[in-house]
Amino acid sequence: MMKKRVAVLGATGSIGSSTLDIIRHAPEQFEVVLLTAYRNSAALQELAAEFPRARCVRAGIAAALKESGADLAVNGIAGAGGLDPSFAAVEAGMDLALANKETMVMAGSLIQEAAARTGSRIIPVDSEHSALFHLLLAQNRRTVAELLLTASGGPFLDYTHEQLAKVSVQDALVHPTWKMGPVITVNAATLANKGLEVIEAARFFRLPVEKIKALIHRQSTVHSLIRWTDGSLCAQLSVPSMRLPLQKALYYPDSAPDSLIPPLNFDNLTLSFEKPDHERFPLLPLAYQAERAGPLYPVAYNAANETAVEAFLQGRLPFPALAGVVAHVLAQDWQAGAAVTREAVWETDAKARSCAAQRLFTLG
Repeated sequence: MMKKRVAVLGATGSIGSSTLDIIRHAPEQFEVVLLTAYRNSAALQELAAEFPRARCVRAGIAAALKESGADLAVNGIAGAGGLDPSFAAVEAGMDLALANKETMVMAGSLIQEAAARTGSRIIPVDSEHSALFHLLLAQNRRTVAELLLTASGGPFLDYTHEQLAKVSVQDALVHPTWKMGPVITVNAATLANKGLEVIEAARFFRLPVEKIKALIHRQSTVHSLIRWTDGSLCAQLSVPSMRLPLQKALYYPDSAPDSLIPPLNFDNLTLSFEKPDHERFPLLPLAYQAERAGPLYPVAYNAANETAVEAFLQGRLPFPALAGVVAHVLAQDWQAGAAVTREAVWETDAKARSCAAQRLFTLG
């Protein structure tokens, strides 16, 4: 049997590390042909020694992808910087295991059109979207009433407005369930991450945003649910682990012969669900606003949020002010009826970052 050749983008991050852990347990199934890391060069050198047949790069990812001969690219790059590598992968005709939600948020229709031209398959890796993707494979999607994305709620779910005003950077970097990079951990704390996932789901599954709902589910055991038009619900459950969606993406369209995650124990299992508080966590409703406003508004939402999160991590912006920066940027005109091209996406991204930076300057 031919091994599946895998390119791991963002190899030293949490997604990349989990991907390589799965591959280590199935060397007869996979061959790593490309490893990329933007910052952690020491860790990349260690991986180069472990995977001597893989090319290791820190720049020129698009060209390296085209030359790699990979069958599958796992995109674990964080932020807008993952967009161009996603296009490089699908334009080279390889399948794309997509953990970079910004690809769909910024250019969902464009990446899907590119994949349709080349025959590339895009397999979502976010645990929520992976659950929905595989649940929809088993059912007629025309009978979908709504998609329900679960959210752990982050560390501040029960905080008052007064407590949120005192949140420190270190407080925000402690997630109750998942171990992630600093930006996505802060996004989880503000529920911006769930907002991005709502936009991603609307674009990936080509449904109106009104059919995408978010639920607080503190246990992170139910990864997503689908409500069908007949009133029934389907859900995917497992212990909280990114290995499950990554394993599904690596083996797709087949199933893994065994699992690296422990089975879910139903003894004393408790599942709870709550509506998110839009007043205390306004970045979630702002994501709905952006998706409704026009195709380039989510680009502005993401750019403004990334700029604000960077300022927060540097100690230049208090936690509650993150949403205000994004709201200010979304209040500008982002050409609701404009044609969506990659040039328009990057132009909007740059202008939105500049607008957010100016807002930060006025806030002092």
